Amino acid sequence: MTTRPIATPPIATTIRVRRRPAPPRPVASSPTWLTAVMKCDKALSFWFVPAGFLFAPLLLILDPWPVARTIALVTISLCGLWLGLLGVFMAVGLARVLRSGDVLPDEYWFRLLDYHPPRA
Repeated sequence: MTTRPIATPPIATTIRVRRRPAPPRPVASSPTWLTAVMKCDKALSFWFVPAGFLFAPLLLILDPWPVARTIALVTISLCGLWLGLLGVFMAVGLARVLRSGDVLPDEYWFRLLDYHPPRA
């Protein structure tokens, strides 16, 4: 008596991922990197401000260990420096838009801030 192999369904070899299309530039004079810089600035500010309230107690806890305290100071300093650089890039991008005479529409700001205005 011979046994037949069990039929198995074919395994899919490709996985298709649907990506959202890139958001359109708000105005023609807007730099392509401005939206990414503004989103990064928003995300880092969201974490940096509350971390500032926890930083002083953290330094008190790390006071007996100078190496750990130095690492904490360097970390918060680098985050602050990066936040400052994002602010400079954001100011440059917005200045380029305003210098060309364009204005960013309200929908752009609403989408950037995830704010849904009430409908009239």
